[in-house]
Amino acid sequence: MSERKPIHLTARGLEKLKQELLYLKEEKRQELTEYMGAALADGDLSENSGYDEARLLQSANEARIADLEEVILRAVVVEQADEADAPATLGASLHVEDDSGAKHVFHLVGSVEADVLQNRISDESPLGQQLLGRRAGDEVSLGARRFRVTSILFE
Repeated sequence: MSERKPIHLTARGLEKLKQELLYLKEEKRQELTEYMGAALADGDLSENSGYDEARLLQSANEARIADLEEVILRAVVVEQADEADAPATLGASLHVEDDSGAKHVFHLVGSVEADVLQNRISDESPLGQQLLGRRAGDEVSLGARRFRVTSILFE
């Protein structure tokens, strides 16, 4: 049997996943059970699109529950440094300035927590790999773009 690869998360990210799992198991399952019951009460299942939809939703919910349980089982919370000059690790918010002078804030997180719309970048992404371990004052490049880390804060 192959060993499962650990999934690195921030403490905050792990807590969010646990909350989502609890919601899906305790609330969403109940909602879907009620929805399926209502669809069954509508009669003939061969032409009951409500029942088919309820089954699909229930299946998707159970798949997400299984995924979350697997992630939580393999989760390794990355401890954050306390020192002000510590290198960037998961959970760090890096304030950077690009070569045009524009300022950005990137939150370095595990791949499961990544959300590009919220500037939460994975430590496995090209930019995340470049920023991991950097300190204030360091410069990194990604393709033609250059970034200078101006400060690092930890969640």
